[in-house]
Amino acid sequence: MKYYDKLIFELSKEGRVGYSLPSKCDRCAGTEAIPAGLKRAEPARLPQVSELDVVRHYTNLSQMNFGVDTGFYPLGSCTMKYNPKINEEIAAMPSFAALHPLQKDLPGVQAVYDGLDKALAAITGMKHFTFKPCAGAHGELTGLMIIREYHMSRGDLKRTRIIVPDSAHGTNPASAAVCGLEIVQVKSNADGLVDVSDLKPLLDDTIAGIMMTNPNTLGLFEKDIREIAQLVHDAGGLLYYDGANMNPLIGTVRPGDMGFDVMHLNLHKSFSTPHGGGGPGSGPVGVCEKLVPYLGVNVSGFNGNFGVMLRAYAYILMLGRQNVKLCGKLATLGANYIKESLKDVYELPLPQVCKHEFVFDGLKSGTATTLDVAKRLLDYGYHAPTIYFPLLFHQAIMIEPTETESKETLDAFIDVMRRIAEESVSDPEILHNAPHDTPISRPDETAAARNPILKYWDACGC
Repeated sequence: MKYYDKLIFELSKEGRVGYSLPSKCDRCAGTEAIPAGLKRAEPARLPQVSELDVVRHYTNLSQMNFGVDTGFYPLGSCTMKYNPKINEEIAAMPSFAALHPLQKDLPGVQAVYDGLDKALAAITGMKHFTFKPCAGAHGELTGLMIIREYHMSRGDLKRTRIIVPDSAHGTNPASAAVCGLEIVQVKSNADGLVDVSDLKPLLDDTIAGIMMTNPNTLGLFEKDIREIAQLVHDAGGLLYYDGANMNPLIGTVRPGDMGFDVMHLNLHKSFSTPHGGGGPGSGPVGVCEKLVPYLGVNVSGFNGNFGVMLRAYAYILMLGRQNVKLCGKLATLGANYIKESLKDVYELPLPQVCKHEFVFDGLKSGTATTLDVAKRLLDYGYHAPTIYFPLLFHQAIMIEPTETESKETLDAFIDVMRRIAEESVSDPEILHNAPHDTPISRPDETAAARNPILKYWDACGC
């Protein structure tokens, strides 16, 4: 076992101390003792290690993690783009980092909110944004609550159903259910787009609206969006835009111009804040003019993660009006370049031009599965794309480059993907047992998910 494979508890030696505080301190004289009711009955079971052990342990752990700063991270539908370091410098400025949530009305803070509101409104075609939602799903819930409040304020109480495409992100129906709405599914056609003929019969006076991602989870632009918007509006419903796939539209097409009434943005995806690990996130919600009165819907006591907003605003200002227009175009160009370069060795179920991401349906030859491909990519220093999603394809591999990746990076990734395709025929076992060069190899993921051991004391039998 390597040094850094051990847990911090396994490095513990009784009596070893990394840092000690004085038993008495002149500055502490006169303070009351800790109340007996707050004292532990027995000492905390903390590891006893030297400072050097602590530093080495956590430094090694940090180097075992994969991030966009260490390699290409083509995670489909999650937009793992580079986060310029100036964003971090601005977010870490003491005048911002030390703020309390109740200080949101300070002139400097309000200037950030106002500037970001105007920038996002210009990019999306919305009128105004609220920054209370703390993440994308929270933004979805907020947007749906706005739709519900709009109908209720007009006495239209029977509009309790929301249409969701079968290709939608899983959070869409989940958010709708939490909001108390009934989910109605609309099917995709052979091209992977919303089937307008299936949509029409669903539109009646009980429909509150439709949730859509455009481009959808297959990376395809919903070319019938104008017709869909007209049909939904004529039926009295509203259009909700899931901003998770906004990346290819930035500077090119605006959801507001397509006919969407309310939307959320994932600032942590589309505007460069590091994404992953469960947070932090920011899911501001924008609305068209007629929905502005409903932006005050109570979803949070404070505005969301201010640091994420600072990074997003810095990214937008750094790019400027002209370069923002390149974001969507470069993301789309990169995705199509990879797709066309690999379609001879990977199954491409939908051959049309994609946007920021696309989906393969496994390898064309050999016995390797999509999971095998994903595991083998780790040996070559690349994070795996999203796999087995969307559920429309059995061996789905969803690949998303981003506008921040160079052609050289894309070429190197293409070369590795081709090499893996060759291995699946010449030496399939090397894929079946991958990865080989990571700290752990191939755990039983099903067992880990169903019977997780989350405490060291249980894992070691203590």
